[in-house]
Order: sequence, then structure tokens, then C-alpha cells
Amino acid sequence: MKHEKKYHSIKKETKKGTIIIEGPLAAEELKKYNFHKDLTAFRPAPKQFEAIINISTFPEGRIIAARTSDTIIGYVTYLHPDLLERWSEFEMEELIELGAIEVVPEYRGEHIASSLLEVSMMDEFMENYIIISTEYYWHWDLNGTKLSIWEYRKVMEKMMAVGGLVPAPTDDPEIISHPANCLMVRIGKNVSKESIKRFDTLRFLGRHKYSNLQEGF
Repeated sequence: MKHEKKYHSIKKETKKGTIIIEGPLAAEELKKYNFHKDLTAFRPAPKQFEAIINISTFPEGRIIAARTSDTIIGYVTYLHPDLLERWSEFEMEELIELGAIEVVPEYRGEHIASSLLEVSMMDEFMENYIIISTEYYWHWDLNGTKLSIWEYRKVMEKMMAVGGLVPAPTDDPEIISHPANCLMVRIGKNVSKESIKRFDTLRFLGRHKYSNLQEGF
């Protein structure tokens, strides 16, 4: 599969000035900007900047960034699922994961995250993908937002809906370990029925493997 990427951008006016939301960005473009020191949800900011630059070099990797004139203040990443995750088991070229989305605290409330998703889906090639996002409550900034688990879940679902991602059932052990966790999914209009069927098997891999085990007796 040839992963085609077409650049799109929008300008967004905020209380702190104009923000450019753009991408997918290549590594050389990302390196032109500073990376905000408060983008630390996953690891220290310098290490996270290295990580997203690395993702941008993957054939399927996409980085959509929100920035001021010189500083990245938010981003979303897309890439194939990690090899250690169940979602990579069938090695589906058409399956990509929204791996991380983050906005610095001072820009929260400006709908930057939903705008990142909006720009992401402007590229028609996204219609060739099944896009997933695995949401775990222990990754959520409940302290910073002062929201309850269920309030945060509701906000998260509303934000993901801007990108066309909706909750989908699964028997993945980590996701079903807490009722607030969920799998979010967007199936592009160009995805084949065969790929959708394989993905449905992947969503319920535990059930599928158990059925095969029973048939072996």
C-alpha cells in the first residue's frame, strides 16, 4: 500500500492569538519550530518531540500540528499499531492508530484538539484507512481538567466525533478492564468489506481464538 499524504491547514483565532493547524508535516518541517515545554503528557517534551519527528518519517506516519508562528502547542499522531499490541496481529496495511493527541494546558478550551482532528480528515486518503484510538482512563488528565472520569469520557467522545471516530465494542483485555475505557473507530469509505471483516475478527480476537480452540477438541 502506498501511503499518500496531502498537506492541509487552517487558521484558528484564539484568546492568545492566531494558531495554525497543519499537516501532515515532514520531519524537516517539524524541526523548524520549537516544541512547547508543557507537552509532557507522554514523556518529557524534548523526548516527545524526538518521538513525533521519528513518526513523521514512517511511510504511514502522520503528524498534524497546532502552532504559533514559532512553537508547536499541540499535535496528533497517526501510525501503524505497535507490534506488541493485538491491533498489529494481522499486519493490516490499512489499519492506523491515532496514537497520541495533546494540547498544552493554556490553550485548552479553544477547541484545538478537535481542530487537529478536523484537519487530519481533510486528506481524502484517510478514507482508505480504518482508524482506531484506544482510550484508557489512566492516560486522561483528570486532575488538570477537574473532570470526573465520566465527564472526561463524554468530552473525549465529542472531540473524537469531529474526526468521525465513534465507540466500538471489543474484547481487548485492557479496554474491558474498566468501563470508562473504550475503542474508538473510523472506517473510511474506501475500505473493503474484506478488510472490515478482518478488523471485526481483530476486535473480538479473544472470542475468535476461543472458538478455534473449541473446534480443536
